[in-house]
Amino acid sequence: MRWFAIALLALLLLLQYPLWFGKGGWLKVWEYDRQLLQHREANRQLEVRNAGLDAEVRDLKTGYEAIEERARFELGMIKPGEAFISLPEDEGQGEAAPDANDAPRQP
Repeated sequence: MRWFAIALLALLLLLQYPLWFGKGGWLKVWEYDRQLLQHREANRQLEVRNAGLDAEVRDLKTGYEAIEERARFELGMIKPGEAFISLPEDEGQGEAAPDANDAPRQP
């Protein structure tokens, strides 16, 4: 009887092996599911980017404002009769300049 139980257990293990580790086993299914979720997230990000590019293309095709904005900011172009003034950015933009009234007082 003991050999019969061992034989059944061995048969059970042989039948379970393909279910867990075979070509279409659960471990592969879980891995494919994880990859599918990653690809869906990547596709969602690409769809958002594509929607933005599509809106930009529509703006460039239908209106001159988008073309003018790109010419001004990316190419540095100006209209005839306009003057271009470039203001350098301060290195300490967020800091206020010390005022004479803010000086430390001595007793």
